[in-house]
Amino acid sequence: MKLAVLGAGAWGTALAISFARKHDVTLWGRNVEQMAALAADRVNRQYLDECPFPDTLKVTADFDAALADVELVMIVTASAGLRSTLKQVVATMSKPVPVVWACKGFEAQTALLPHKVVEQELPGGVPSAVLSGPSFAKEVGLGLPAAVTIASHDKAFAVDLAARLHSSRLRMYSSDDVVGVEVGGAVKNVMAIAAGIADGMKLGHNARAALITRGLAEVTRLGMKLGGRVETFMGLAGVGDLILTCTGDLSRNRRVGLMMAEGKRLDQILHDLGHVAEGVASAREILRLAHENGVEMPITQAVCRALFDDEPVPLVLDSLLERQSKPEFHH
Repeated sequence: MKLAVLGAGAWGTALAISFARKHDVTLWGRNVEQMAALAADRVNRQYLDECPFPDTLKVTADFDAALADVELVMIVTASAGLRSTLKQVVATMSKPVPVVWACKGFEAQTALLPHKVVEQELPGGVPSAVLSGPSFAKEVGLGLPAAVTIASHDKAFAVDLAARLHSSRLRMYSSDDVVGVEVGGAVKNVMAIAAGIADGMKLGHNARAALITRGLAEVTRLGMKLGGRVETFMGLAGVGDLILTCTGDLSRNRRVGLMMAEGKRLDQILHDLGHVAEGVASAREILRLAHENGVEMPITQAVCRALFDDEPVPLVLDSLLERQSKPEFHH
């Protein structure tokens, strides 16, 4: 299959490397100097310096060239770049081509999930899907085994695309629960910030396990309210991604929490990180959706207070730990 991967950050680069082992792949990035460096060095030194490119992988900053004769467009920008990239795709393509996005988050200001942005920007009838799941870019780029979910409202398209993109190193599972897959991918980033705070405060493994489990309850409550299915949150895009992001040292969102526990300010944290941490960008929108839908999300609320209200992390933690006892499951 001939495909274009749009977005040359860590995740876009990793997917391009992985798919180029089997498909005809062009990786596009908007920064001309950066893409020239990638072409010359055959590695993305800024984001994935340990993952050399396969000889077959093409790189370009020329949008028209990247999309020439492709059978699939994969958008791997930050959530903030999804809408503008879709507009560019629609303006460039002479005929509709299936689109997959691998962004995890809610659009700022609108609180829209990515598929809603896609519905607003893509012509009707164009096949589309989301790719999500527990997958650190570096490990995928190195060819270590991983499994992800491709979800589409068109179940047959999801099954066919998963089969075509599937490999022994990047296993693909199909789903038709787009909302569930997207909510799992977005909300787990906020939980990872909380897990980083807990680990940074040295609260122990028991606390981390409790936080992940109660975090899954928040993901599931919001996801089901928005139309997702409970089994999705028990799968790769739900609990799988949540566990990885809350425990793995490669997690950018967990690192945000670790630095917050050190007392660093948010602007300094984001500067030091050098990557986009989607949990920071999405946290406010997730809390707003929770309030609008009457969904209780105390961990998300605590993270927002620590991120945006300048509340000291120890005080936020105390308020979370001192909440009253209640039934674990309530219907």
